Amino acid sequence: MERDTQNRVTYIIYCVSAFANRYGLSNKQAYAYLNRFKGLHFLDECYEAEHQLSISDAIEDLSVICHRNGGALI
Repeated sequence: MERDTQNRVTYIIYCVSAFANRYGLSNKQAYAYLNRFKGLHFLDECYEAEHQLSISDAIEDLSVICHRNGGALI
């Protein structure tokens, strides 16, 4: 796996885990939620900018994106 791809995957996994912790979800539940409400797509598309922010900012951005796409967690 290329280094950039590996870094991207590691970052996304870390964000899923942090999102799960913030909202009291299992990692599996957080992954399903982020996938359903386009949070994972957002992390992949905006990786270059998002990975330079704090994890707290990234989780807040995920919450906003998912809410805009029909998610109930905010």
